[in-house]
Amino acid sequence: MCGVTGFYSRASELPKSLIEEMTCKIKHRGPDAQGVFVHGNKKVALGHRRLSIIDLSDNANQPMTSKCGKYTIVFNGEVYNFEALREELKTEFSADFETSSDTEVLLQAYINWGETFILKLNGMFAIAIYDEHSDKLFLARDRMGIKPFYYYEENGVFAFASELKSLTPFAKQFKKFSINQNAVNLYFRLGYIPAPHTIYNEVKKFPTGTYAFYSQTGFDLKKYWDLENQVEKKVLSDESKAKKQLNGLLCDSVKLRLKSDVPFGVFLSGGVDSSTVAAVAQQVSPTSISTFSIGFNEAKYNESEHAEKVADYLKTNHSSFVVSHKDAQDLMGDLQVMFDEPFADASAIPTFLVSKLARNQVKMVLTGDGGDEQFLGYGMYNWAKRLDNKLLKMGRNPIKLALKSSGKPRLKRVADVFDFDRNTELMSHIFSTEQYLFSAASLKDVLKKQEQSVVHFETPELLRTLNPMERQAFFDLNYYLKDDLLVKVDRASMKASLEARVPLLDHRIIEFALNVDPALKYKDGVSKYLLKEVMYNYLPKQLMERPKWGFGLPIRIWLAKELRPFLENYLSESRLKKVAFLNTKGVLQLKKRYLMGEDQLYNKLWLVIMFLQWYELNESYFDE
Repeated sequence: MCGVTGFYSRASELPKSLIEEMTCKIKHRGPDAQGVFVHGNKKVALGHRRLSIIDLSDNANQPMTSKCGKYTIVFNGEVYNFEALREELKTEFSADFETSSDTEVLLQAYINWGETFILKLNGMFAIAIYDEHSDKLFLARDRMGIKPFYYYEENGVFAFASELKSLTPFAKQFKKFSINQNAVNLYFRLGYIPAPHTIYNEVKKFPTGTYAFYSQTGFDLKKYWDLENQVEKKVLSDESKAKKQLNGLLCDSVKLRLKSDVPFGVFLSGGVDSSTVAAVAQQVSPTSISTFSIGFNEAKYNESEHAEKVADYLKTNHSSFVVSHKDAQDLMGDLQVMFDEPFADASAIPTFLVSKLARNQVKMVLTGDGGDEQFLGYGMYNWAKRLDNKLLKMGRNPIKLALKSSGKPRLKRVADVFDFDRNTELMSHIFSTEQYLFSAASLKDVLKKQEQSVVHFETPELLRTLNPMERQAFFDLNYYLKDDLLVKVDRASMKASLEARVPLLDHRIIEFALNVDPALKYKDGVSKYLLKEVMYNYLPKQLMERPKWGFGLPIRIWLAKELRPFLENYLSESRLKKVAFLNTKGVLQLKKRYLMGEDQLYNKLWLVIMFLQWYELNESYFDE
C-alpha cells in the first residue's frame, strides 16, 4: 500500500522539483520510504511513497527498475496472487527475482506478457510502468477501483497520482484549474463526485477495470473488465450449491488477503459484512486476530456493543473507541484536506478514528465493504421495488401532497421520494432521497443554476433483465461503492498510514454475486439472505438477528445542539455569498426550517458546509 505520482511531457522538460513536490504531498500514504525516478530526457518522471507490507527490505522500494534498465514501475496496492504468478514466470520464462515483493512480480509480468498480464491479477492496484524501449507510459487500475488513480492532461503534459492533491502543483506550474459545474451538480445530488469527473475540469478519475498507454502519439484507453459484461443469462438458483460456492470463495479471498509481513486486524462494526469477514479471518488465520470498532454515546448510532459480542464469541483481541461530538469537531476541518474535492460522507470521521485506533497495533486491516451492494442489503432497494408498481407511480402526486401536508418531518422526507416525473432517472433519485440529499427537483434550493447532468445512471443493456432491486444495487456497485465508500475507506485509512483490504470485492465474488438468483439475496423479507446463511456457519443466528444499522455520525442531532456554532459559522449569509453559484436565500431558508424542527434537512446542510470548507481551502488552485 503506497502512493504513486508521475508525469510524461511531450514537449518541454519539467523540473525534478515538480515530481518531488507531487510525491511529498502524499507522504501519509507511505511514511516508510520515498523515491523518485527522472529519465535522462527530463520529460518523464515517477514518484513513490511506500507503506511496507510485503518484503520490508529496501530492495523492494520503488520506483523499481528492471535489470536491463528499460522498464521502471511505481505501484500502489497489493496483488494477492503474486506468489503463484512468480512461479508461473519462473517456469515459463526462467525469470529471476531479487526480492519477495509483488512489485517485482508485476514488473516481470509486464516485460514477459505485455499488457495482458493485467488479466491475471487478483488484487487492488494502480500501476504505472515507463517502458523506455517504446517510450510509452503504461497505466492500469483494478477492476472495482479500490485504489484511486487521478490524471491531468493539459499543456502537452500527462500527469497521474494516487490523490488529487498531488496534481495541484500543475495549477501553479501552468494555469489555474477551473471548477467543473457538472461535478458541483452531481455532488449536491449524491454527496460525492462520480467518475470520470473531479471537481476540476482539468483532472479526471482514471476508469476502473482499464489499462492505457500514453505516448507521443496519444492516450489509448482499453477496458479489460466491467460489471456489465459479468452479467450472464442464467442465474444460480440452487440454494445449497450457492451457499457452498460463496463460502469457498469467501474463505479463499480472506486467506489470500491475510498474506502480510506485518501485524493485521479487522474492522468490526457488528454488522453482517464485517462480522462475516472477521469470523472467516479468525478461522483461517494461524493466530488470533485483532478487531477494532467505533461507538457513540447516542444509542441509536452505537453498534459497539454488538461488535463486542461478536468479538467475544470469536475470541478476537478487540479494541473499541467511543466518539464524542468533540472528537468529530476536531476532525471536521481536516475532511476536505483528506479528500481534495467536495465529499460529504460524514462516516469518514469514524472511519478515520477507527483507522487511527487500529494503526496503534497493526499496519493492515480487512474491511467488510461490498456486501450490501452485492446481496441486496440496503433499505433503498425496497423503495426501488415499491416504485416499480405502476399504480403507485400513477398515484404518486396525491401521495406526495398528502405526506407533505402531514406536518411530520419524517413523512415530508418520504414525500420527496414521490417527487419525480417520467424524465427522472429513478435510481439516482431513490439514492438522493434515501440519503437525505438534494434530488434533481430540489437542486434549486442550493444552486442558482442547475447544470444538465452529463452522467446518465440508467442500467445499460445486459444479457439478463434485472429486477428493480437488482438495478438499484447495480447503480450502487457502479457509483456509490466506487466513488463514495471505497474513496472514504482509502483516504481515511491512508491518512492514518494503514492499509485496508476488501475481501468481499474479490472479483470472483462479484462475478458470482451478479449471477445469483435475487430470490436468494432477498428471501421472505430477509435482506442478504444468502450471505447470512453463510455467516451462520461461523456465528450463532441469535447473535446476529437484529435490524440493520448504518455506520455514521449523529450529525442530525449534533448540528442542532453541540455543533450549532459550527452550523451558524459556515452557513452565514456573508460566507454563502462568497460562492457566486450558491443560492444563498435558499440555503438560509433550509437552515431556518432545520432549526425549527425539520431535522430531515440535516444532510442537505452538511453538504453545503462540506462544500464551503473545500472551496475556502482550495481557492488558490482555481478560477471560478
